[in-house]
Amino acid sequence: MSKAVTPSVSELVADATRAKEKSKAEFSGFRVGAAIETAGGKVYSAFNIESSSYGLSMCAERIAIWSAVNSGETRFKRVAIVSDAKDFCTPCGACRQVLFELAGDIEVYLTNGLGEMRNYRLSSLLPEAFTSKTLLNGRD
Repeated sequence: MSKAVTPSVSELVADATRAKEKSKAEFSGFRVGAAIETAGGKVYSAFNIESSSYGLSMCAERIAIWSAVNSGETRFKRVAIVSDAKDFCTPCGACRQVLFELAGDIEVYLTNGLGEMRNYRLSSLLPEAFTSKTLLNGRD
């Protein structure tokens, strides 16, 4: 029986970095790449895509997790998010919500343009998250 190979954090960051290089950020110039690892060790990576109508743009994190879910994945381990910025690019509020709902309290690794890294639990970036349990609390 073959065992799934789990990528290291540095490999996950490398996947996110490769995705960032494909970013479609013609308007802001703010390139972001994300790579999410499933519980089984498979990695889905994506980059941000901008539209001239900014509200139609999409973040790398949501594209990555939606790709994984679209492929039938339901359990996740961690996500890496990289940008060229000197500061760390944390997920926006919408990405935090989607990640928490679909992946739970996973590990989040952030890498800035200087190659520095920080890591968090998603719950520390989205305390008291709104979940399906919140919806059910109001029902009889």
